[in-house]
Amino acid sequence: MLIEKTVRGFVEETFSASPVPGGGSVAALAGSLAAALSGMVANLTIGKKGYEEVQEEMKKILERAKELKDKLLEDIDKDSKAFDKVMDAFKMPKETDEEKERRKEAIQSALKEAALVPLEVAKDAEKIFEISEKVIVKGNKNAVTDGAVSCMMARTAILSALLNVKINLASIKDEEFVNKVSKEVAELEERAHKLEKEILTKVEL
Repeated sequence: MLIEKTVRGFVEETFSASPVPGGGSVAALAGSLAAALSGMVANLTIGKKGYEEVQEEMKKILERAKELKDKLLEDIDKDSKAFDKVMDAFKMPKETDEEKERRKEAIQSALKEAALVPLEVAKDAEKIFEISEKVIVKGNKNAVTDGAVSCMMARTAILSALLNVKINLASIKDEEFVNKVSKEVAELEERAHKLEKEILTKVEL
């Protein structure tokens, strides 16, 4: 599993000629790191003098950050597996008309999954904005820039994941599916830019 690798091992595997991990897995990693940073700021606020009024809120943020961190961490391998399914479908036999039809259906099914996995990554990464904003505004001021990086990494995770959605949509024949997902993609992109901009204005240095 990719998530069992060392940081160096993951980076070197990404650098290699292997198509996985690719942009989708890296997007999920960016999201997991974004959540982890918000969790770190919450950790650095809990039990600290001067932040007595936000202790319970920071504990809830910490729980939420852990949920998102773990989910997005799992998505690193989930994305790579979805890509592998697409490649496996393309390798299916295509000698007879029946084989060609089965192969076509398998490819289309795998492409849909390969689009939906990064879409889910983008949706989960968007949830990080809420906690990054709270740790920026109410968290330990000595770690405010970590909250800002959390916000920026969340934006990057969203936009990166959505690029992977788009490239798969381009090969999907189901117009209803493509239109529905494309609309979600456009809305997520717009919100990501808007929310990051709004939240970063609250960073006081």
